[in-house]
Amino acid sequence: MTLFSRTVLSMAAVVALAGVGLAPPASADTPKQQVKVAPAKAIPLPQELDPSFYEPPKATYQDKEPGEIIAARRINAANLGVVPLNVDAWQLSYRSTNSRGEPIAAVTTLVKPRGTTKGPRKLVSMQLAEDSLAGYCSTSYAVQQWSAAALAGQIVVPAEMIIMQGMLAQGWAVALPDHQGPNMAYAAGPLGARITLDGIRAAKRFAPIGVGDDSPVGLYGYSGGAIVTGHAAELKQTYAPELNIVGAAEGGVPADLKVVLNASTNNVTSGLILGAVMGLGREYPDFQKFLNKHMNAEGKALASLKNPLCVQYQSILLPFLNIKGFLRWPGDPVNAPAVKRVLNETKMGKTVPDMPMYIWNSALDEIIPVRQVDTLVRTYCRDPKASVTYTRDHLSEHVIAEISGAPLAILWLKDRLDGKPAQQRCVTRDELTMGTDARWWPTFSDTVGTVVAGLFGQQIGRGK
Repeated sequence: MTLFSRTVLSMAAVVALAGVGLAPPASADTPKQQVKVAPAKAIPLPQELDPSFYEPPKATYQDKEPGEIIAARRINAANLGVVPLNVDAWQLSYRSTNSRGEPIAAVTTLVKPRGTTKGPRKLVSMQLAEDSLAGYCSTSYAVQQWSAAALAGQIVVPAEMIIMQGMLAQGWAVALPDHQGPNMAYAAGPLGARITLDGIRAAKRFAPIGVGDDSPVGLYGYSGGAIVTGHAAELKQTYAPELNIVGAAEGGVPADLKVVLNASTNNVTSGLILGAVMGLGREYPDFQKFLNKHMNAEGKALASLKNPLCVQYQSILLPFLNIKGFLRWPGDPVNAPAVKRVLNETKMGKTVPDMPMYIWNSALDEIIPVRQVDTLVRTYCRDPKASVTYTRDHLSEHVIAEISGAPLAILWLKDRLDGKPAQQRCVTRDELTMGTDARWWPTFSDTVGTVVAGLFGQQIGRGK
């Protein structure tokens, strides 16, 4: 069974049952920006057809602070691009920073329950697994009513929106950054980390979302979203130390892309990982020069074919590829200087996050080998100040592991957002399946119930 088939079957079951600080930090007392909010478009446009919002002239933002808003607009959020969600939703364009310290424009989608709260609203920045190479595959387009992203192959964003609705049901606001940036640099974790952290800064500046300096913030990401979540957790203390991030939950963690690349070669997941190789070239010019010079004709032809594709087709197109075999290099190409640099730049574990971490991974994961997550946890836990809860699930594969792990991750984030302290130590647990935890089913069923009710127009979440 292909990765696409497992994804569709697994997510259908859910529905059926239901580092370096390159930029100065913003001021400690974040001012609210007075911005004109444009109305929602009846038919949303993808990045390729909406450059004024996604890629504004550099002169409009190069002198702004990281996280300062460039433009804002309302949107109509929907399941599968069709069924509207009874929530408030906006998109912000804001100034961020790329991996070379240059200013860029970035986009985040903000979603909250209707109504107000008593005090600052809690916020979770959820990094969805875009895992694609075209702008029409981005989160900001895929979450909107009448977008064509799902039909065009972006199946992961609509699926992960089920989890997002479970978060909204808690009364939280959710930020969904387009963490791959304007060039759709899939797998460029440090870039996505800065975009994510600046997206939280932008949310704090945007009065309608109700998030302030005192609002507790959580991070969540799985698989391609965990690439960004992990780097954001590590970069936070140097890039955005003023943010009140109280915990980060990540699963299926690609902590070491060298291990992931080696595991994918000649494997069913090679098409997906080749997309990541191409995405990295978009953010790291020296790596792209290496690919241009050393990739053979077959590899270049395949890269051209994959350039405009979303994750569904990235995954299923020509599996069992010998990715490294496309590169003309004496010996193993991962040892080439340009390749070693980008693999080192994107490897997690350089800094111990200054927040509690909740990590889970399938022991049988066919895409993200568990051993490199074991190494990451050991690296963190050499520091006596580290707080890491790590679970290995022994009955899941990659897709099922998010379904079995997300409810407990939400419960863990809820405790952190409610001010309950995490244990000040590291704990590793081996579970046959996380789905047997007594707390799993109530949270899962509540989430599915929220999604089903939302299909019939019921308001999601509540003011608190």
